Amino acid sequence: MKVNSDLCVGCRKCIPFCPIGAIRLVGAKAVIDWDACLECGICARQAKCPRNAIFEPEETSKWPRSVRKVFSNPTEKHENTGVRGRGTEEIKTNDVTGRFKQGFVGMALEFGRPSVGTKIKEIEVVTIPLAQKKVLFEPCNPSTFLFDTSTGLVKEDVREEKVLSAIVEFVIPESELEEVSALILDAAKKCGAVFSWGVAACYAPDGTLPVVERFEKLGLRVPKNTKVNVGLGRPLKED
Repeated sequence: MKVNSDLCVGCRKCIPFCPIGAIRLVGAKAVIDWDACLECGICARQAKCPRNAIFEPEETSKWPRSVRKVFSNPTEKHENTGVRGRGTEEIKTNDVTGRFKQGFVGMALEFGRPSVGTKIKEIEVVTIPLAQKKVLFEPCNPSTFLFDTSTGLVKEDVREEKVLSAIVEFVIPESELEEVSALILDAAKKCGAVFSWGVAACYAPDGTLPVVERFEKLGLRVPKNTKVNVGLGRPLKED
């Protein structure tokens, strides 16, 4: 996003709406830091500029700048997946999609958050070791299109693009839970960005959730705000 300085009156209304703090006054005019801007569009949609001075320049929709827009603006649709926002349907829809079965665990590592964001290259801290482990990366997640799934290397042209957040999503056999968890914990020590770790697992036939106990033995607390699917969706996968 950019500000038309001829129209701007320096009212400051747009400044608090930027989640990354990329708008400031320079010479009594609002200016958007082009490198820091995530192209989330919140300033244009919500700030109600009295002079309509905020606009989206043409280069915003051109590759690789367009990566910022589709990963940060929830109204935008990913070309590869056809889904809006960050674009992943996420493993929490497993009851319907059948992404993984009994004996498997789904994981989602979300890099970035409002006020900090992340550069796409930051996900390499986990995609490279996970690729060496030959995990199954989620093909419907738009982040998967930004790196080589065989090596984990992020594509060169998008490395420096900054987004609100990007999710690395994958499935592993339950037998590899401890090994992959150790890998993620090691990656966390080297990571230059904020990331959160989400896990999805199926209940055992006896109603227990064994992965919780296994995580606790690793010293990892399972938060009480865990999302639980109750099977209300009509499964599309019968196998």
